[in-house]
Amino acid sequence: MPPDAPGPRVPARAAGILLGFAADRLLADPRRYHPVAGFGRAAAAVERRLYADSRARGAAHAAALVGAAVALGVAAERLTVRPTARAVVTAVATWTVLGGRTLDLEAGAVQGLLRSGDLPAARTRVRRLVGRDTGGLDVPEVSRAVVESVAENTSDAVVAPLVWGAVAGVPGLLGYRAVNTLDAMVGHRNARYQRYGWASARLDDLVNLPGSRLTGVLTLVASPARAGDAWRTWRRDAGRHPSPNAGVAEAAFAGALGVRLGGTNRYDGNRVEHRAVMGDGRPPRPQDITRARRLAGRVGAGAALTAAVTAAVLGRRQWGYRSSCSARRRPTRALWRRLRPGG
Repeated sequence: MPPDAPGPRVPARAAGILLGFAADRLLADPRRYHPVAGFGRAAAAVERRLYADSRARGAAHAAALVGAAVALGVAAERLTVRPTARAVVTAVATWTVLGGRTLDLEAGAVQGLLRSGDLPAARTRVRRLVGRDTGGLDVPEVSRAVVESVAENTSDAVVAPLVWGAVAGVPGLLGYRAVNTLDAMVGHRNARYQRYGWASARLDDLVNLPGSRLTGVLTLVASPARAGDAWRTWRRDAGRHPSPNAGVAEAAFAGALGVRLGGTNRYDGNRVEHRAVMGDGRPPRPQDITRARRLAGRVGAGAALTAAVTAAVLGRRQWGYRSSCSARRRPTRALWRRLRPGG
C-alpha cells in the first residue's frame, strides 16, 4: 500500500476537516498573526500596484491572488505524503479558514450589550459584523443586523469552506478563503470598486453557490419543528435578496426562527438600500440572537459531518481506483520481466 493511501482507516482529508472544525470551535481565530490577515495585507499591496478603474485589472488581481493561494495548497498537499501529516495540514488549513467561533463570540458580545441596555456600545460593536451604518439603529434593528450576519456568515465562513475542503482538500480551503477575502476587500458597489472589484464579487458569488444551498438544507434539518416555514420562506423570499447566496441563508433562518429580516440599510453615509423583507414573523429581539447562534451551531456541525463523509467517500473511491489500476499493471510487469532478454 503506498504511504499516501487512505487504507481502511478514515481518510486523512476527512479526519483533518473534523479536527480543524473542532479547533475552530475551541480556539476561535488567533488575535494576532492570523494568516488571513497576512493574505489581506498582501492583497492590499498587489492592489496598490495594479489598481485602475478597469475590470481587466481587477480580474488580474483576483486571478493572481487566488492562484497563489491554490498553488500554496497544492504544494502543502504534495509535501505531506503520509496520512498523519496530510491530516494535520488539512486540520490547520481548516482551522485557518473557518470563522464560526469568532462569529458566535461577536454576536454574543453585541447581545450582551443589548441586554445590559448599552445601545450606543452595541451599535459600535455590531460594526464588526456588518458593513451598514449603525449609528442610528434601534434595538430591533441592531438585533436584525446580528441575526442577518450570523445567517450569512454561517454560510460564508463555515459551510462553504467545508464544502470546498471536502471536494478539493487544502487547495480548495485556501482558494475559497482567498476569494471570500478579496470580495470583502474590493467587492463593493462604490465608485472605486464598481469595476475593479467586479471579478472578485462575481467569483465569490460562484464559489458560494453550493455552500449557501447546503446551508439552506441544513437549516431545515436543524429546525425540524419549523422546517416547513423555513422552506416556504426560502422559496418565496431568497430570490429577492441582492445576493444570490446570502438570500438563501437569511431567508431560511428567518423562517426557522419565525422572525422578519430585511428592510432598509444605509451605507457610506449616503447610500440607502431597500432590501426585500424575508419572513412573516415579528422583528428580531435580543433573545433571538441566542436562537440564531444555536441554530448556526447546529448547521455548522451538520456541515462538518457532511464534509467529512463526502471527503471519506471521495477518498475511498480514489483509492479503489488506484488499487484496481495497480492490480492491472502488476501482471503486465511480470510478463515483461519474463519476456525480456535474460529474464
